[in-house]
Amino acid sequence: MTLGLQAPQQMPALLDGKVVVVSGVGTGLGRSVAVRGALAGARIVLAARTESRLTEVAEEIRELGGIALSVPTDLTDDASVTNLVDAALAEFGAVDAVVHNAFVQPPHERLLDADFDTVRQGLDINLLAALNLTRKLVPALEKSQGSVVMINSMVLRNQLPNFGAYRVQKSGLLALARSLSVEMGPMGIRVNSVAPGYIWAERVQRMVEKQADQRGVEPAEVYAEIAADTDLRRLPEPDDIANAVLFLASDLARAITGQCLDVNCGHAHH
Repeated sequence: MTLGLQAPQQMPALLDGKVVVVSGVGTGLGRSVAVRGALAGARIVLAARTESRLTEVAEEIRELGGIALSVPTDLTDDASVTNLVDAALAEFGAVDAVVHNAFVQPPHERLLDADFDTVRQGLDINLLAALNLTRKLVPALEKSQGSVVMINSMVLRNQLPNFGAYRVQKSGLLALARSLSVEMGPMGIRVNSVAPGYIWAERVQRMVEKQADQRGVEPAEVYAEIAADTDLRRLPEPDDIANAVLFLASDLARAITGQCLDVNCGHAHH
């Protein structure tokens, strides 16, 4: 099935003049958060390992009339993270929000069988990277009375087998967000999470196409079977998730902190 993401639509100026750091920028959710953030008026700092992806998204933002800074970053390397923060502040003089989107999904296997080094590597990017970047941004976020949004997962809400390592890591990320909300709230900094379900983008489309090929059916049939478990009978697209993220990053959510917003078309209730 071809990728059918909706074209960017006009966004209300929720983030007009703000500076937003987005980690884990790729072709899916990270891109949507960055592009729609720019459409909402924010100046965007793009961070990821792959420089070519950053360049593509930055060019897309500029073509839409937005402002973007690309900073190739290894979020597991302390010096690289420091460089990201320094570059953002040198370019824009402030940071108003950070969206932690970087993640890696461990192999689908039992925790009892999982390789310990692989589990540790997952913790490094799925949990500790968010903590490290947030800590380095605290002075800037306190000055701007800013916001932190951590991208979590519906894996928090289900009991699917062979997702143990990922569930542990994302559960840790949820606890991290709540703990930082307690610690950073008195500074005027809000910390929230967004937990998507299946996102109808490249990764899930490949999964659907693979299952359809194995079963000898049309991809639309597999999609319909998955979507049947949602209240809305469809899967959210990256822009749907991004809209929730940008709401939490905006001043409209000024009284919301320590919360996790599930965005899954009703695939799981919480």
